[in-house]
Amino acid sequence: MNILLINHYAGSDRLGMEYRPFYLAREWVAAGHRVTIVGASHSHLRARQPEVTHDLATDVEEGVRYRWLRTAPYAGNGMGRVANMATFVSKLWAYAPRLAREERPDVVICSSTYPLDIYPGARIARRAGARLVFELHDLWPLTPMMLGGYSPKHPFIRAMQAAEDYACRNVDTLVSILPHARDYLVGRGLDPAKFVHVPNGIPVAAFLNAEPGPLPEPLAARIAAERARGHFLVGYAGGINPSNPVETILEAAIRLKDKPISFIFVGGGAAEAAFRERIAAAALPNFHHMGVIPKALVQSFLAEMDVLTMPWKRNPIYKYGVSPNKMFDYMLAGRPIVQSCGASNDLVAEGRCGFTVPPEDAQAFADALLRLSEMTPEERADLGGNGRRFVLENHDYRVLAARFAAVTAPPVLADPARALAGRTAVADAHG
Repeated sequence: MNILLINHYAGSDRLGMEYRPFYLAREWVAAGHRVTIVGASHSHLRARQPEVTHDLATDVEEGVRYRWLRTAPYAGNGMGRVANMATFVSKLWAYAPRLAREERPDVVICSSTYPLDIYPGARIARRAGARLVFELHDLWPLTPMMLGGYSPKHPFIRAMQAAEDYACRNVDTLVSILPHARDYLVGRGLDPAKFVHVPNGIPVAAFLNAEPGPLPEPLAARIAAERARGHFLVGYAGGINPSNPVETILEAAIRLKDKPISFIFVGGGAAEAAFRERIAAAALPNFHHMGVIPKALVQSFLAEMDVLTMPWKRNPIYKYGVSPNKMFDYMLAGRPIVQSCGASNDLVAEGRCGFTVPPEDAQAFADALLRLSEMTPEERADLGGNGRRFVLENHDYRVLAARFAAVTAPPVLADPARALAGRTAVADAHG
């Protein structure tokens, strides 16, 4: 099968976020498919940007082929980002005939978080005679309305809603990362038979085969010092952003300040400076924010903790479900988890790997941590083992990529023998 995946923010292990397109594509290539990702030359999510001299320049990352559209640099969520989106979408529309001719896809996947790429994606699919797939990461524009306070009458929101509605009415398959979004999307015009849930996950083999090296010396020393005090270690690895209410964990730490429990944070983000000020004001001897560490070292850090934490805000958007990458990183580490969450799905309960308490409830969070600290090491190991087995069986990208390909393949390629013939024809066509 020849797959063209459009994702404005697509990254790789070398470039940084966004990882999902790369992880899926890498598995598809390993399974014998031909994959090309179309992305923008600049994304605020990446740690580094590709070197792009002209539109549709070709690059390869670990066997995955990329074609880049040049867009201007920007920072934050202001007009620079909007202009970057507009440039990417307009160029994608202009180059649609060329992409259809040169890539000859069997499947076109539109997957840029915001839905505007559905229009040029549909144009490419029509010209190539390909199936059109829309991959829904978040419900746009519902998410910015509920989390960002945007009015439904805002021109940007109206444009996003029109694009989402177009996708619902015109796609062959809609793949949703959110498990319970189907009814909402049916209300926007989607045929319910076209809805498929494929959650987030992790590339298990890459994680297990990695040789990350030692933790940074200040972090390793802090862990050793807290262990020497005989303390139970509570860890958090992730963003310090307005969408992540890490204050819930800080408030839990205040309630547990007289217990032999220490909190160690790694990560950064837009709200990091304000959070550091709150830590300093609380003057807690048991709370330590150690800054950002390389992604390759996150699993090593998680494995040093006794329990891992994840806070969520209280918001009605979560009634459609959640699928956070961080949860699967935590599960792979084999440590019990405490989350404060009110989503319609409960991954901790599904994995039988810890406790879920109400969102933004610091006392309930503290009580769950204390309960875990009073368990035996064997009991905690059982919980952590449950989570590890759950993620290996259900959220390995090898499993997810196979499921994704199976539900989006054109009927002519669904039969293995015909699929092989199709791949041979594609290979011949591309020399």
